[in-house]
Amino acid sequence: MTYVEFLKVYGPQLLEGSATTGMQTLLAAALAIIIAVTAGLMRLSKNRFVYGAATVYIEIFRGTSLLVQLYWIFFVLPLFGLTLEKFTAGYLAVGMNLGAYGAELVRGGILSVPKGQWEAATALSMSPAKRMVRIIFPQAFLNMLPPWGNLLIELLKGTALVALISVADLMFVARKINGSTYMSAQAFGSALLIYYVMSRAVVTPFMRWLELVMARKLGRA
Repeated sequence: MTYVEFLKVYGPQLLEGSATTGMQTLLAAALAIIIAVTAGLMRLSKNRFVYGAATVYIEIFRGTSLLVQLYWIFFVLPLFGLTLEKFTAGYLAVGMNLGAYGAELVRGGILSVPKGQWEAATALSMSPAKRMVRIIFPQAFLNMLPPWGNLLIELLKGTALVALISVADLMFVARKINGSTYMSAQAFGSALLIYYVMSRAVVTPFMRWLELVMARKLGRA
């Protein structure tokens, strides 16, 4: 069977798996961003309890394997009475893991804003919340975008692990095709190309566009 014939037969299955991977990526990214912003701000808190809670979360999810976390959420939590559907468990595990890494990017981005900006906002008698929303965070957000682009690509690749709990994503489909045809090069080669296209043609251009938009809004373009 030629590669063209392979794509004619198994291409629709690979596309369905790619759609699932895309949905997993979007949901995990949304969760990761929410967690990252929340935990990153908590890490800047002077309240020991708030700071400590964020630190414990970040250390646990950065210090343990994503695969182990995925298994815990899907296989262990039911022992404590919390059962999650496999699709949900998949994006929760990936989002919570990458959110811990993103929290440090948020904290670093905020701390990278020049001290003069903080002092100027204080001189204008802005409340801490207003100062953060209107002055500090927009500048920090621009500083965060390049590393966040790398993190989102890692998140996309991390979704491949959800195949291990039978989520019918791209990797699951590739493994299924390989198991029935033994055409490893075609099955996993196709998956490799699709992952590359998704990261190079979707995630990277979007992040560069967003960086340009934010730079223009802040007068840095």
